[in-house]
Amino acid sequence: QVQLVESGGGLVQPGGSLRLSCAVSRSIFSVNVMGWYRQAPGKQRELVASIIGGGRINYADSVKGRFTISGDNAKNTVLLQMNSLKPEDTAVYYCNILLWGTSYWGQGTQVTVSS
Repeated sequence: QVQLVESGGGLVQPGGSLRLSCAVSRSIFSVNVMGWYRQAPGKQRELVASIIGGGRINYADSVKGRFTISGDNAKNTVLLQMNSLKPEDTAVYYCNILLWGTSYWGQGTQVTVSS
C-alpha cells in the first residue's frame, strides 16, 4: 500500500505564497502520473497541476504562471509552489499519484487565502 502525506497548507493573505509538499512512501521514479488536485466547498475536485511519465507538465488555466509542480526523486516528494495566491485558490489540496493503474490519494491539506 502506498501512502501519501501532504503538508504545507495554511492561512495566507492574497498575493502571498505557500509551498505544499507530498511525501510518498515509495520511490516516485517509476510513477506514471503525479499531481495536485483541489476541492473548494460546494465544488467538484479539480486538477491543479500534473507531471506525466516522461516529464510533461500540465497546469489548470487558472493557475498557469503562478503555480509550479515538481518532483524530488531523492526525497520521494511531490511539491507545489504556489505564488500570487488569490482568494479563489482557497480549497483543500490533495496529492495524487497513478502507479501501475492504481490511483493513490493523500488526506488533503487546507489552503485558505484571505485578508
